[in-house]
Amino acid sequence: MDHCKANESIRCSVVQCKNHCDTKDYCALESITVGTHEANPTVCQCTDCESFQPKQCR
Repeated sequence: MDHCKANESIRCSVVQCKNHCDTKDYCALESITVGTHEANPTVCQCTDCESFQPKQCR
């Protein structure tokens, strides 16, 4: 049973994240922080969801 309240303004396909809604490709957070791991980002792959939290083992 899915108890996640999907924020349909934030799409997410990272199922390994604690905030991912298991049955929907959305995030459960009200907002996220996007950052970069590059000094001069030039492509999408240079950005990161800094709100990512790994799921805990069950």
